[in-house]
Amino acid sequence: MNTETLLPRLRAELDDGGLRGSFLVRDLRTGYEIGIDPDLEFPSASLVKIPLATATLERIRRGELDGSAPIEVRPGRATAPGPTGLTRFRHPATVAIDDLLYLTMAISDETAADTLFELTPPAQVTRMTREWGVSGITARHPAADLSDTPAERFGPADVHLAHALAINAGTAGQGHPVPQLDVTRASSGSARAFVNLLEALWKPSKVDDEVAARVRELMGLNLLRQRLSPDFVSDATTWSSKTGTVLNMRHEVGVVEHADGGVFAIAALTASRVPAAIQPEAEVLMARVARALRDHLRA
Repeated sequence: MNTETLLPRLRAELDDGGLRGSFLVRDLRTGYEIGIDPDLEFPSASLVKIPLATATLERIRRGELDGSAPIEVRPGRATAPGPTGLTRFRHPATVAIDDLLYLTMAISDETAADTLFELTPPAQVTRMTREWGVSGITARHPAADLSDTPAERFGPADVHLAHALAINAGTAGQGHPVPQLDVTRASSGSARAFVNLLEALWKPSKVDDEVAARVRELMGLNLLRQRLSPDFVSDATTWSSKTGTVLNMRHEVGVVEHADGGVFAIAALTASRVPAAIQPEAEVLMARVARALRDHLRA
């Protein structure tokens, strides 16, 4: 199937499934790429933890931070479904910076991420990302904001109302009364911007080699594998990724490395217009579209 036939078909599938998305797949060996609205900006949700981890590791490399330094972490005390790790702790804990990086990336622990953001604030993370030559990714707020949305104010039977607000209250210019969904107030980025960051982490770039290697390792330890992973993991591949979720937004970016030497950076950022918190069909659809784009590029 040629590109002119494939892309309209995939757009139609996304629309039929109630999804709007920004997708990009890039062959990191050749630079060839294929995408669907790859420059469309989205609230990045937990994807911002990739530049946060990279910035933290760079500061450790410079000697500005000590990875073994113990940090007393305030308990998150979360009770709503979703948050993980320290965010659900009831009592203070002492955790080393290196271990906070693991919790931030492997289980997307928001309290761990915000402890790192206290050391390297969002504006500094953004500035360092620009210094690596990666534009289009902006960190603007703490990770805890991702669990402080209208959804947490409703009981399970009424959470669809928060998703209806998320779907219907946005503006044509990507503005939104919910700050976590407004690209001018939320941490944000596009599929292209995140693929550019992945390329900087997987290929020689302005990111230090050891820093990049550690970020790749952390992404390989990601335990949240319900989204794109089923279409990219096998005995002959390695899949390293990070997910991001807030209200009706479901994202994942990662790199698949094949035993035959193929290496593809993949970004899938989506917004659903279905007012439901749990949508396994959306996870399957976004993975299928990302896989179809990768298969087309690999053919």
